[in-house]
Amino acid sequence: MSGMKDMTQGSVTRHLLHMASFMAVSMVVQTLYLLADLYWVGRLGKEAIAAVGLSGNLLMFVVALTQMLGVGTTTVISHAAGRKDQNGAELAFNQSVILSLFVAVIFGVCSFPFRTQYSQSLSADALTANLAVSYLLWFIPSLMLQFPLVALGSALRATGIIKPAVGLQVLSVILNMVLAPVLIFGVGPFPKLGVAGAALATFLSILVANILTVIYFERSYRYLRFRPSLWQPRLKIWWSMLCIGIPAGAEFAMMAVYIVVVYAIIRGFGAAAQAGFGVGARIMQAMFLPVIAVAFAVAPIVGQNFGGRRADRVRQSFYSALGITCGLMVLLTILSQLAAGIFIRGFSNDPSVIVFGSEYLQIISLNFIAMGIVFTSSSVFQGIGNTWPPLISSATRLFLFALPAVILSRLPDFHIKQVWYLSVASVLLQAGVNLLLLRREFRRKLVFPADDSIAPITGSASPA
Repeated sequence: MSGMKDMTQGSVTRHLLHMASFMAVSMVVQTLYLLADLYWVGRLGKEAIAAVGLSGNLLMFVVALTQMLGVGTTTVISHAAGRKDQNGAELAFNQSVILSLFVAVIFGVCSFPFRTQYSQSLSADALTANLAVSYLLWFIPSLMLQFPLVALGSALRATGIIKPAVGLQVLSVILNMVLAPVLIFGVGPFPKLGVAGAALATFLSILVANILTVIYFERSYRYLRFRPSLWQPRLKIWWSMLCIGIPAGAEFAMMAVYIVVVYAIIRGFGAAAQAGFGVGARIMQAMFLPVIAVAFAVAPIVGQNFGGRRADRVRQSFYSALGITCGLMVLLTILSQLAAGIFIRGFSNDPSVIVFGSEYLQIISLNFIAMGIVFTSSSVFQGIGNTWPPLISSATRLFLFALPAVILSRLPDFHIKQVWYLSVASVLLQAGVNLLLLRREFRRKLVFPADDSIAPITGSASPA
């Protein structure tokens, strides 16, 4: 039988590395799945690729929503777990599941009936629109299933349990990779469904992941249980989760705005510049996987120790995570400076794309260490339960980048390098602001009364 992992005891660095290693595996497997899915759909032609690409907007929207729910769930449950308040953790867990189902239904009602209009409004031709409609027939339900799955996974992460969640996700990804070609091309007794087959494979794999996760909670996990008596909506708990989660979701959305701004500014340099930026950005995202894994791991560790009123261990969690992420970022910076061209050539043979992409990666790598500071400090804020400061610093960074970038792009001697250097400067500023805000947060929040070591949240087990 499995119980909560107490991260208020033992080595903080060991807890951090344990959770980060499993999260990194999860992220790598997820990346491999996306590449495999793109490969099979690519065999169907450019219209199929475009049709599936139209789902990207919905996917980004759902990722922002699930980020919002996941961060709120992880923080509230980890605080209760750190206080040794199992009843409070269980109440928050059940409320998180109900909230995730509620949001999933709202999303489905607002998107599924309008999938035809959505596809027709964004498609370049009728064939692409028809393919998009058939893809969304199963893809929207699969997105709906992401909400409860994220709630369940976040609850496990909050209590220090990471291995089962990652194992089930890996199993789900493998199932998807097996089902996709079978359903797309109609292997054996299965019908040939084309792009709809890719979406159906995704739906079935996420459905299986949900079912297996619920079975794990019912049969093996004893700290958090499904309690129908706790399923009546408690708006006070929902609000406490959303107050933490909404800024985190908004911070994620700002990343999408940044990408849109860059694409718009460099459009005048042609397709090669946009392709170089696109390839360089994907390589950078792949490089960041282990760093993001460490950042994801630090939030529940900080959450438990903050809930347990262990100020020393909260600080220690931050310094340990910062040391690991900055060490990784130094290595990635050196790698990008020395081998940027080699990385870009792995995705494109076009000399112009290689030049633009290499230049982007070499310049942007100058802010890798600052990005490590941003990732880590933002996750520490999540663990403490105050996600507004990193949102404010992200908004400041976007404003200080976007406005000058647009102005620069209209000058006669404008060069694309100026955009990348401006981005580096804005991230360095964001990192500095984050550190100052976190220092202020530590001074304000890490002062606990002597008799308040494991005090439960008042009203945590009562209806709102």
